[in-house]
This record gives sequence, C-alpha cells and structure tokens, in this order.
Amino acid sequence: MKFGLLFAYQTPPESGIKWSEPYQDMLKILPRAEALGFKSALQASHHIQPDGFCPSPMVAMAGAAAVTEEMRIGTSVLLVPLYAPLKLAEDVAVLDNLSNGRFVFGVAPGYVTEEFTAHGIPRNERGTRFEEALDLMQLAWKGEPFSFEEQHYQVPEGLVTPTPMQTPHPPIWYGVSAKSALRRAVKRRCVQIMSPRHGLAELKEHYAPYEDEAAKAGWVPPERPIIRQVFVAETTEKAEAIAAPAVDYLYRVLYGAASAAGDRVLKNDTGEVIADTDDVGYRTFKERYIIGDPDLAIRKIKEYERELRPTEMVCWMHMPGIRGSDVANSIELFAKEVMPAFA
Repeated sequence: MKFGLLFAYQTPPESGIKWSEPYQDMLKILPRAEALGFKSALQASHHIQPDGFCPSPMVAMAGAAAVTEEMRIGTSVLLVPLYAPLKLAEDVAVLDNLSNGRFVFGVAPGYVTEEFTAHGIPRNERGTRFEEALDLMQLAWKGEPFSFEEQHYQVPEGLVTPTPMQTPHPPIWYGVSAKSALRRAVKRRCVQIMSPRHGLAELKEHYAPYEDEAAKAGWVPPERPIIRQVFVAETTEKAEAIAAPAVDYLYRVLYGAASAAGDRVLKNDTGEVIADTDDVGYRTFKERYIIGDPDLAIRKIKEYERELRPTEMVCWMHMPGIRGSDVANSIELFAKEVMPAFA
C-alpha cells in the first residue's frame, strides 16, 4: 500500500495561526515527505468557510508541484459546478505540464448549500452541471478545435492548448457515493475516491455498487485510494492531545453542520444520523480516524487493508489548528515506524 498526504489549510479562529502559516508548512513539509516515501500530495477544497479552508486548490497544487519531483499532486476534491469548465480545462492542462505529468484531477459535484448560493449556481443543478462540465473538458483536452452545446454550457468555437501531458488526460477521481453517479464514474473509467467522513461500514457500502458496475462493464479500476484523518505521536495520549481538538472541530464545523442543515447525511459510529452539531465530538467518530501511537496506526490500517484492499491511503495529518512542527513530527514517525509494515 502507498501513502499520501492531504492538505486543507484550515485555521480555526481561536487557534491564533496566521492564514499564511499552513501554506508555508506545506511547502516546507513536502520535500521531506517525498524523501521519506510518501507518494502523493492532494488538496481538499471548500468555499466561503470561516477558517480559510482552501478555496483555490489549483493554485495551491501549483506550489506543491514546484517543491516536489516525483509525488503525484492533485485535487481531492475540486467542486466542478462552481467553475467555468473551459477555463478549468485550461488550468488542468497547464498544471499537468507544470508538474511533468503528475496531476490527478479529483472532482465532485459538491453539497454545501451556502457555496452554491455564494457562486450563483442553483444547487439542484449540481449533478447535471458536474457531468456536463466533465464532458466539455474531456472534449477540450483532445487539443482539436471543438464546439459544445448543452443545457448549461455552450462553446461555439473552442481550442485548448497546451493539451495535458498525460494522455488522453490526467486521471479523474470521482468523489461521489450516489449509485447513479458511480455508474457514470465507471462509464468514464474513473477511480472512486471516498470522503474521510465515512466510516468503514459506509465505505464498503459505497464501494459495492461501483464494483458491481465495473464488473458489468468488464473493467478493473486501476487503483483504490482512500482518505483518512491520521496523526501519530510517540504515545496515543500525546497524539490525541494534539489531534483530538482538530478532528472535533472538523466534524462539528463542516461535516456536522452540513448534516444538521440537511445538505449531506453524517452518521456517527453507531449509525445514527447527526441532526445537531452538539451531537458531535471526538469520541463520536473515533472508529473512522487513525490517531495514536505507531502500533495503533498499524493495527487500524491493517483493518482497512483487510476490509477494503486500498492501493493508497491519503493521510490528512495537517488538520485544523495543528502546527506545522507537529505535523512534521507525525510524518517522520509515520514514515519510519508505520510505513515499513506495509512495504
């Protein structure tokens, strides 16, 4: 199994961390992480969040490309309906060339109501806009003059150069769980990437229709990445002291709030739907993140390996409010004491 890193650059208001600090952390951390054997650096994104959750993932990953040589860099995930698809096709092509063919295009239709309202996009159009935009981009990446005329997007005359370095284009990872969306992911031959908000049982449930659809199509997905909140320290007590407030904040402010608003269901470890952010706490979701000493991390990752057969675990270590020095220590310890167990 390979391992990667996920970044979001959230700075909770009470943390006292400057907006710039987590970005500088990423630029300093990645060269060392690459030397230690981490294989990817991916960028989460959301919009109009109060804590600086990265709203511009392509720009951030351009920075990541500049300080690495071999790691794959990419979005996980970019909320496609909030972007102009022709411009997005151009940006992906440039970033793939900038990174020398290392870009992974993780995409999703989005779900947070306020994000669509702020961008003037009807939330109920997110699914059709998402698929239509991907159709346009895949056509544009051929590098030939084209036209496009559909419900949401029209391009009378278009041409995208440069074309992506990877052919026919960078890998597309679908961050979806609805069965209809998973069928379309298989039709496009796209890899499924699941949110870290889901527990192990939910992940298995969401992978099943994707696998069934792939089997019907006679296609074997080339990889199966998963994302988990991960943090290791010399002792579990120390790891929890640093990381527990971060995951508590994350599940309360983003995932819990969205569930309470009815945008997207969040279930706790016992399967109950979160209807109030007061129902969220570190212990509520303890089974779905990996926070502890190296032995605990190995034990939990082996469970994922046994139950899901992932090809890569993308580790979200730089969580809200965690200082870069603590993240760097976690990365070192993880690489030296956890990763060898999965070589």
